[in-house]
Amino acid sequence: MIDERSIVLRPASAADSARIASLFTDEGYPAGPSDIDARLERFGSPYSMVLVADHVRVLALVVDPGVRERGVGHLLMSEAERVGREVDAAFVEITAGHHRPEARHLYEALGYDSGMTTYLRKRL
Repeated sequence: MIDERSIVLRPASAADSARIASLFTDEGYPAGPSDIDARLERFGSPYSMVLVADHVRVLALVVDPGVRERGVGHLLMSEAERVGREVDAAFVEITAGHHRPEARHLYEALGYDSGMTTYLRKRL
């Protein structure tokens, strides 16, 4: 387990785009740095955010494979829930692909409802 005191969570910036894109691609969601730059711009509001952990980088709860099973996902989910409560959000919504059963298991273990319909989107 990583010592939580050694992890600093901060908002993601354009400087993180290449590493975030690599994490997404590794998890089966191909992306390039310019894709991530565009996504970061869309999430730049008080009601949504992308966080990275300065000890290990994380986006959309994608934890670098070399540091999984050390509590980083739990820590990030706790922070997402804290931010949600801070802005009076009704719920936290997570999208986890069926090709990532370990991620779905994490969310279910944290009390998230896995019976919801899969999220679908079409780029226009």
